[in-house]
Amino acid sequence: MVSKKVELHEDAALEYEAAFDWYMERSILAASKFAAAVNRAMDMIVEAPQRWPTSCNGTRRFLLQKFPFAIVYRELPTVIQMVAIAHTRRKPGYWKQRI
Repeated sequence: MVSKKVELHEDAALEYEAAFDWYMERSILAASKFAAAVNRAMDMIVEAPQRWPTSCNGTRRFLLQKFPFAIVYRELPTVIQMVAIAHTRRKPGYWKQRI
């Protein structure tokens, strides 16, 4: 089976960079673990995008372990679009205008 390409929404990329920078200012190790957790999550999503339950407007949510972030994504015909790298304790649903 051929896996779909990943498309990172521009705002999701900015969210990732901001979170990574925040962790980096505090600890190189924490930043490294955060980056690894996000990469592992994206790999798992690409491997089986329908594994996680659907949410609003056809999106799905992967909760990171050990970090208060969720990857909000949706499966489109040709790509898996990462809509948000959302902090789970701030502004719920702020990313909905992106879809």
